[in-house]
Amino acid sequence: MSNNARLLAAYDKQLRTDAETPSAVKVVRHGPLRLVTFANGRGFVTYQDLGAADEDMIRSFIPEVIAYYQADPEINRVEWKTRQHDLAPRLHEALLENGFTPDETESIMIGEARALAVDVPLPEPVMLRRVTEETEVRAMSAMQDEVFGDPVSDEMAEALLRRLSFNDGMELWVAEVEGRIVGAGRLEPVQGTDFAGIWGGATREEWRGRGIYRALTARRARSALDMGKTLIHSDSTEYSRRILERSGLVKVSTTTPYRWRR
Repeated sequence: MSNNARLLAAYDKQLRTDAETPSAVKVVRHGPLRLVTFANGRGFVTYQDLGAADEDMIRSFIPEVIAYYQADPEINRVEWKTRQHDLAPRLHEALLENGFTPDETESIMIGEARALAVDVPLPEPVMLRRVTEETEVRAMSAMQDEVFGDPVSDEMAEALLRRLSFNDGMELWVAEVEGRIVGAGRLEPVQGTDFAGIWGGATREEWRGRGIYRALTARRARSALDMGKTLIHSDSTEYSRRILERSGLVKVSTTTPYRWRR
């Protein structure tokens, strides 16, 4: 088995379970599907694989899933997470026919945590530190919204604060310059697996190209090793993919979220 195949097999076996959605409010099984409900009106559809489902069965799943979420008046949007390596006959077409729209495709990146846990020099006067206080978490979330071009909202901040209250090992890291956050990212150890995820990596445009993203990645990898996690995974944009590949992660597949709104 090649290294890429080994890593992809570990991803499918260890991460595509309840470990994928630790902050879920509710999870219901529907055939091979896991129908997940999160706080703030968000539904999420995932699965380890679709088994022997053929095109007709897949077409029948989607309106059933929509009906399930429509029955909950608090749900206003649903994400259906697809992976390129799955056997899913005409799933793309069936999702479009039922009102889902695809988002940007991202690379599934996996690698050894020790390969990322290296010393990365930072320019003066940049400093890295963990944040835990509510005001800091809200400032970090607002900065990420700005970098990603989204309206600044409380939604992500509230979700992060809720996760911190679980005390499940999630860590939030920022890069600061004289008290101003210029970069950020979070670490999510996945309980019962070899994995920790790195998510939300963002750097303000004027500070890019100076090693801040790599330094935040390396610091999170060291924390993952301290927790006994040996593998790192992330769904990354093309910008992030190039940086992660230089750090030793490899692209094992792609993932595309499809979104439905009430």
